[in-house]
Amino acid sequence: MARSKAVGKALVSRSVMAPLAAIVVFVVLWELLVQANGWPDYVMASPSDLPPAYARYWDLFLVMGWQTLWRTVVGLVLAVVVGVALGMIMGFSRLMRDALYPLLVGFNAIPKATVVPIVALMFVGAHDFNTILIAFMISFFPIAVSISIGLSTLEPEYRDILRALGASQSTIFWKIALPKTLPEFFGAMKVAVTLAFIGTNLMEIVSPHGRGLGALFDSGKTNSDYPLMFAVLIALAVLGILLYYVVVALEKIFAGWAERTPT
Repeated sequence: MARSKAVGKALVSRSVMAPLAAIVVFVVLWELLVQANGWPDYVMASPSDLPPAYARYWDLFLVMGWQTLWRTVVGLVLAVVVGVALGMIMGFSRLMRDALYPLLVGFNAIPKATVVPIVALMFVGAHDFNTILIAFMISFFPIAVSISIGLSTLEPEYRDILRALGASQSTIFWKIALPKTLPEFFGAMKVAVTLAFIGTNLMEIVSPHGRGLGALFDSGKTNSDYPLMFAVLIALAVLGILLYYVVVALEKIFAGWAERTPT
């Protein structure tokens, strides 16, 4: 028992310290690179240029950061609902999988940067709706595919045994299919989180009524405030990391059994 607790503490410590150390190394190398090349801030802002930008615009970072975050989360939730539904349809029906896969692949192949202006013009003034829609459109594909693959590769022996024992289709889903797809689902969620942020910020930058961190970035570009632009990029990275670790925490709760502890 004592040994297992010690191993657990070591893993937790490693999981916290390793990313922190990597971030420190990244920041130091970034600062050294800028200083060594003598780059001005309009070429490459250094980490030491960012604190003044945060101090000057801290209220805007709080307000617009929240706007970006909640729209991204809503778009991601919609992507989960629609992606899981489509994945289940394709996973349980070979006909629907053959019919829908080409459409999904073709839609995903379209650069979303070309879709953003179209959506912005279609729903002029509805900035919240536009932003959520793009976040959803850009992030639901990996979720749908992961659920579809997880269900379609379910071993038929399990289904046959449970059916022989009198289990219903819903029982087979809850007892076998759902647990099997959870690791693939959370793996897709980790990808979808970053994609949702990309969609949100594309719309915030392009839309004439844009708000959020993307609009703040565009304002910095318009005013040639390059430290502000880099500060926005770091803020977006921080929000993405936080949302990513929310997904990791949910994965440990609902699919922790699938994790293999490294030796």
